[in-house]
Amino acid sequence: MSLVEMIAQADARGLAASGLACLDRCIPLLDGDDDVLRPLWATLADGDGQGWGEGLEQVRGKLAGPDAAGEDEAVLLARRMLAAAPAGHAAAEVRVWADACSVASLRIHRLLDPASGDAAGGEIGREGRTEGLSPLVAAELRRQVTVLELLAGHGTAGLRGALEVATEGRRVLRAVVSRRSRGRG
Repeated sequence: MSLVEMIAQADARGLAASGLACLDRCIPLLDGDDDVLRPLWATLADGDGQGWGEGLEQVRGKLAGPDAAGEDEAVLLARRMLAAAPAGHAAAEVRVWADACSVASLRIHRLLDPASGDAAGGEIGREGRTEGLSPLVAAELRRQVTVLELLAGHGTAGLRGALEVATEGRRVLRAVVSRRSRGRG
């Protein structure tokens, strides 16, 4: 099943976790600490989504950055993911956000991967095949699929695994961002 099909079939919690996991992996671009999104993960674990909107506003306040004029495309994409997060848990609005986060996160990984060659190239396929993708992008595609599989197969119990996948991806992206900033300096 393709990533697009998995997003189309996911329930509201799976969609929220998918979008949140994409955002979590991109937190290094927003200079966020590793625990900044924990309250949002907790609201998903509680099951009723109470506190999501309030937690989202707190996160936005903590990650408010400088004027976007001086930021590169990867940072702008991460900021848009956060800005577009819906305050509610209606499946339709969360589905749009999760899909947009999937595309943005793959694009971010493509922009940051020195092995990707043409970072400005066309859209990244989300069929689930990784042939022809750079290592960083292929790993991100696999992580997105894994998160959706965990939530589809285990419901709320899959949240722990989804968070672990997000944490692993965040560590990888933090190393890439660090290497990139050293290369510029």
